[in-house]
Amino acid sequence: MAPAIANAKLTLSYPIYAADFDPKNNAFLVVGGGGGEGRSGVGNKITLIDTSRKQHISEVVQVDLSRDEDSVTSLAVAQSSETSATVFAGINSSEKDQQVGRNEHLRSFSLGYPPRKGKDGTATEDGKPKTSENGIETKPLDKVSLFTPTTGTKRETYQRILRLSPINSDTGIRLGAIATGLAPAGEVVVFDATRSSPREKEVYQRIQLKTGEEAADVDLIGTKGGDHLLAYCTDYDVYVTSVSSGSSTKPRFLHGTPHPDVFSSGKKRPTFRSLRFLTPKLILLLQNKPGKSGAELLLLEVPDGTGLGVLVLRKVLHRSIKSATALSVALLPASLPHQDIQHVIAVAGADISLTILTLYHSPTRAPSSSLSFRTHSTLHNIHPLQMTALAFSTFSLPTKPTYNTPQYLKLASTSMSSTVIVHTLPLETHPQTSRHQGAPARYILKKTGSSETAQMGFSIFISIIVVALGAFLLQAWTEIRGGTPEYLGAKGWLSERVRDYVVLPYMFEGLGPVMPATMPNVDRVRERAPSMEDVKKSVPSMEEVKESIPSIEEVRDSVSSMEEMQDKIVDGAKNTRDSVVHNVRSLRSLLSQRKASLTSGGDKPRYDGSIYDDLHHIEVDDDDDDDDDDDDDDDDKEDDDDDEDEDGESDDEPSKVPQSRPYPMVRPKHRVKGNLRGPPNQGRRGDANRGPMAQHNRPQRIRPNHGPHTQPDHSSTSHILVLPTGSSIAASHRDPHIAKQAGVPWEELGDDQKKLWKERLVAAGEWAADEGETVLKGVFFGQLAGVVGAAVGGG
Repeated sequence: MAPAIANAKLTLSYPIYAADFDPKNNAFLVVGGGGGEGRSGVGNKITLIDTSRKQHISEVVQVDLSRDEDSVTSLAVAQSSETSATVFAGINSSEKDQQVGRNEHLRSFSLGYPPRKGKDGTATEDGKPKTSENGIETKPLDKVSLFTPTTGTKRETYQRILRLSPINSDTGIRLGAIATGLAPAGEVVVFDATRSSPREKEVYQRIQLKTGEEAADVDLIGTKGGDHLLAYCTDYDVYVTSVSSGSSTKPRFLHGTPHPDVFSSGKKRPTFRSLRFLTPKLILLLQNKPGKSGAELLLLEVPDGTGLGVLVLRKVLHRSIKSATALSVALLPASLPHQDIQHVIAVAGADISLTILTLYHSPTRAPSSSLSFRTHSTLHNIHPLQMTALAFSTFSLPTKPTYNTPQYLKLASTSMSSTVIVHTLPLETHPQTSRHQGAPARYILKKTGSSETAQMGFSIFISIIVVALGAFLLQAWTEIRGGTPEYLGAKGWLSERVRDYVVLPYMFEGLGPVMPATMPNVDRVRERAPSMEDVKKSVPSMEEVKESIPSIEEVRDSVSSMEEMQDKIVDGAKNTRDSVVHNVRSLRSLLSQRKASLTSGGDKPRYDGSIYDDLHHIEVDDDDDDDDDDDDDDDDKEDDDDDEDEDGESDDEPSKVPQSRPYPMVRPKHRVKGNLRGPPNQGRRGDANRGPMAQHNRPQRIRPNHGPHTQPDHSSTSHILVLPTGSSIAASHRDPHIAKQAGVPWEELGDDQKKLWKERLVAAGEWAADEGETVLKGVFFGQLAGVVGAAVGGG
């Protein structure tokens, strides 16, 4: 959770691009921006803002600039007093002036401060009352051109960067550095910023960049002896040079972004966005990763001599920051030389987030062992649109130890949405024991909220509690519902009334534990495990493996046996096909068979399957109560003897009839006088005392004239059916029911059908005209399509 930091917001009438605090008075903030040249409705302005109150900021004075010129692109407060401040601003001249080679890009303004108020509320100046009629004086001071004029046809060079060095307390010298933008070849100019109207003679150094290169950022810092160091960065390289009033050195290469590997997928390199001096030996770099994949902070150590810089620390910013847009740094100095120094760092992200970090530095130890980044707070969505500038106020140690007086560090941020927000960061003394020892106070940024590490730890702790509580409740519920054994005793927590509705017994009661209560001893496991000798004996040797492999002759024999099996399968399929189609014969053979069966049998009764198809299993009640089961057994035995006599089988031969009765049993509904098997005097054995008709009071077995293993005579039990097959015919025995459905008897055929069938029978050689139509009577014929088609066409 982000710390509660006091902030105040002010909305102006123009987009803001630059901001800077008064280095001597953090109660005043200067911002500038505008709509540019020729953009109606949005003017170009510089505004002085009062930030003395934490919860409220207000506009003090506003300078309206010409709308025929460019907007304010860079800004810095050079000098200040209790009554006014001198401000440098980067403002391009009009396009008309630039075309003739005149671009007065560096402007200076004097902004008057409002009079301070006394205890009685009246305005005072130098301790004397001042009337309210006296207004605040604001006026432009000068405008100059310090860049080398361009000779190209397209002149779009503007003053992109303006940076001032900290004020040297010993000499009072303050240098300024400006850098070009959209120039054919970039240029960096260092000048004396103590004068409100710098001229060519106040220029300390000019640095010409390569064609197509521009300075991404510039910074200055003072060194011992009154000299200064200048550092600037392009997209991929960092340079540093020494600047003095008498002479200057050539910039030396300090650090560069390496080219990607030849085999890597991405060919783009990270680019530098900003840089700031922390000390003359440490430079902080803000770098954006390619493809807007993140941002990181790099700490570069500047070695003595001409050596390359060394990266001593790296900090990857939060993954939500795809790229960074601005950087600002503030120094919280130590009260004693041996004390640690704290640097406060602010980074503006493209996601409209503001990240505040701290960096501790010990001047008595090596940078690589005493440096560490710590995230102080992260603020999200503080502006409606993307942030354009960040600016820290300058913190100076109080002249007297004032432990009871709170101290603050202010951070201003601006955006394209014309908004200004000032955050007031509270400071605290460190260490706390210093106030009791009488030592000078040292101030550091107060931890008003938890750090990212603490937030992560707290989140993990809460997550563990939630998971543990969920597991506890789940275990209790499964115990109550009988899903697990009772470990918590959750069933006892419920009242008897609720227990009757909710509690269920353990579903695995009596099955025993899934896992054994005690694990087996390792020594016992080793004793039961087979030894290496047993394992080797169980593995077959190479000779045994070779013997188990079949030889080529055995493989050939198995292939031959498989071919013989295949031949048998083919022969069986052919026999099956012949058995399926054996009923389809020639009509002439079927007619001859029918004629032979009619003439050779005489009046001998034949089996007619249709009779038994209609009988089914008909059972009727027996009215005679004198028919006992034992008599039935005797009768069955006698029936068997008679059946054997009738079939011409001897008693000594085994019966071929199955024990089950495959034929229907019929009980007559009424008693019949007379014997179905012969006259009364031919009664069977054992029935003489019971009367000639007694043997008919039991079920009678009806059998066909052929045995169970004899093929029935289809000539008398079925009809001949002739069907057309293409240009030929197909004749076969069919069930009477099927024959009547599929065909019509010859007698009922029409004359046209008879004529067509005669032609087809003659053509097939199955019938001749001299044989007559008598032989065709009783044969069923299917309908010919020719006659039906002719009938339809004629209709």
